[in-house]
Amino acid sequence: MSLSRFNALQTIENRLEPLPGEFSENGSSNIASYFGENVFGEEAMKKHLPEKAYLGVKAAIQNHQKLSRELADVIAAGMKEWAQEKNCTHFAHWFQPLTGKTAEKHDSFFTMTHDGRVIEEFTGGALVQQEPDGSSFPSGGMRSTFEARGYTVWDPSSPAFIMQVGEGKTLCIPTIFVTFDGRAQDYKLPLLRSQNFLENAAVPVCQLFDPKVTKVTATLGWEQEYFVVDDALFNARPDLQLTGRTLLGRPATKNQQLEDHYFGSIPERVYLFMRDLEIESHKLGIPVRTRHNEVAPGQYEVAPVFEEINVAIDHNQLLMDVMERVARRHKLRVLFHEKPFAGINGSGKHNNWSMGANTGVNLLSPGNTPSRNLRFLTFFVNTIMAVYKHADILRASIAHAGNDHRLGANEAPPAIISVFIGQALTKLLGQIANGKKTDDAAVQRAIDLISKLPNLELDNTDRNRTSPFAFTGNKFEIRAVGSSQNCAGPMTVMNTMMGLQLTDFKNDVDKLMAKGTEKEEAILMVLKNYIRKMKSILFEGNNYSDEWREEAAERGLSNHTNTPAALEVLRTKHAQDFFGKSGVLNERELDAFLNVQLHAYCTKLDIEAQTLEELVNSSVMPAVIRYQTELADNIASLKVIGLDDSAGYQKDKLERINDNVATISEGLKKMRKALEKAHATDDLHEEAHLLCDEVKPQMELIREAVDTLEGIVDDQYWPLVKYREILFVR
Repeated sequence: MSLSRFNALQTIENRLEPLPGEFSENGSSNIASYFGENVFGEEAMKKHLPEKAYLGVKAAIQNHQKLSRELADVIAAGMKEWAQEKNCTHFAHWFQPLTGKTAEKHDSFFTMTHDGRVIEEFTGGALVQQEPDGSSFPSGGMRSTFEARGYTVWDPSSPAFIMQVGEGKTLCIPTIFVTFDGRAQDYKLPLLRSQNFLENAAVPVCQLFDPKVTKVTATLGWEQEYFVVDDALFNARPDLQLTGRTLLGRPATKNQQLEDHYFGSIPERVYLFMRDLEIESHKLGIPVRTRHNEVAPGQYEVAPVFEEINVAIDHNQLLMDVMERVARRHKLRVLFHEKPFAGINGSGKHNNWSMGANTGVNLLSPGNTPSRNLRFLTFFVNTIMAVYKHADILRASIAHAGNDHRLGANEAPPAIISVFIGQALTKLLGQIANGKKTDDAAVQRAIDLISKLPNLELDNTDRNRTSPFAFTGNKFEIRAVGSSQNCAGPMTVMNTMMGLQLTDFKNDVDKLMAKGTEKEEAILMVLKNYIRKMKSILFEGNNYSDEWREEAAERGLSNHTNTPAALEVLRTKHAQDFFGKSGVLNERELDAFLNVQLHAYCTKLDIEAQTLEELVNSSVMPAVIRYQTELADNIASLKVIGLDDSAGYQKDKLERINDNVATISEGLKKMRKALEKAHATDDLHEEAHLLCDEVKPQMELIREAVDTLEGIVDDQYWPLVKYREILFVR
């Protein structure tokens, strides 16, 4: 085998027995004793802030009140005192640019006065606002390189935290990122706008049932799927290093067919990584609670307790960063790509979304009598109606290069957006729409089953894992979000479409009430009308089936199977009205966001194509040619001594190699030509479609031929670490 592959495998053998003390320990097994110790939360604020400053922060969080600069100075002083008690030397504005990852610029508390004295300071101005270089972040054409000014602005609704890397500690302040003139350049600001919009729309609807409701908050519980591979094997795969996925690789003869990995015993090395990850997460206030093996070998999941949506998304972004660092500590690598390995399950980030009121009520909780719980029915039906109206925008929010490999495969929902609610609730809605008597007992049995046994599948009634948007007891689970994504994108769309729908609902009810219709009757009349309209979006069957694709087309549902097609909706008036009327994105910001997504798609495909070309030319083909030559020499030698008839096996292998080599050669030529054609266009939309429609098919043909050769060529010649070696973590 190749030297790099040999060295990588040898490293694994030397690593199987971890040295004592290799893995970190925490002094206490009681999570409550250290949970949130690195967060400037309630306890820290009460200790380090005067009462007025503490109440000011609480008002900013709960009532969106602005903080004065004087108050900001007091808060900054308290925050610095707390951070320095924990040996912090630097602070950073932590933000989420349109790269999909996080960003931070560290500044020291240390500074010098005009007369040369050394002091340590952290002012309210430094807390509230900073000016990072904005020109090097994706802007979608909103900023030029010479227009570098951008601002990060403190988001007090998400607590500051201390990030420790090695011995270094940095105070991190969650912020939004905007241009010089205040336009959104990140994921957080649109999310916060959507949350405000949803709240303003939801409170008046809630007050139809309970006048005490003054605040509504969206909540989120994400489920983060990921793969773990050995660090040495990761470094022996250039495609994993550069693209996050294997561009080549023949599936192992044993992968997930026996279904023995799901919820199986966690390998020791992975368990030790998970334990350290949980300790680091809990210190940062990230309430991770669940860990388990996923379906594919080498695949796992971590999930937290539900939180307010803005904090939940910050925690997910922070967790992904912490996961990568902790994994390296254990000589492992975490893969967040949606489809790092062909032929086995990919990874998603299921977003469990709901809404809660300040009265402590979950607005999507059915209670014991769903048919008579008019508040539940109102929010339940309006959520489905929102999806019915805006399914294409929801689909666009989860569109990116990695997710294209996953959506529609047998572990992820298809690109067709539909809603699953279970047969009992479907029957209930039908009865309401037709004015018939409802059966609460049957509905409650189904809801109890969903709530108490979330992993039980019973005749496709109580949980449908093929559905992209499913009701699961007291929340909706959006299963199509990709594992590498910042879930702020789809959650911004979710909040916005729900806010728009609730606004329409309240207007419809008010019109009927203005004509003298009683409130409850008006609400039911509007809900009945919605239920009749939204029937086409409800589907209880197998979303993977060919029959469903045909039926969905007959229903008029869209099936955007790739990112360029899915993103086209963002160019429409529908999208401009959707984001514009809500105030979430203005026309310029929407256009910029679309351009950023298209540019990211094009860049990722370009990197993948060029990486594939280099791998084939510099690693695969030299190995194949060496084996090809060995076979040809063997056949020639047998012919010389008169044993030509005994060389049938060798000749057959040589012929198969020659055929696949010819396929690869032709595919590389066509792929290069298609790349040049895509690069030549000045239109980003056209480039994306060319890369999708002309470059990707050639990449797939090349891969198919190379993967066939992997099964033919002598194992000692093959240059790349194989699936059987990389997937089963030891």
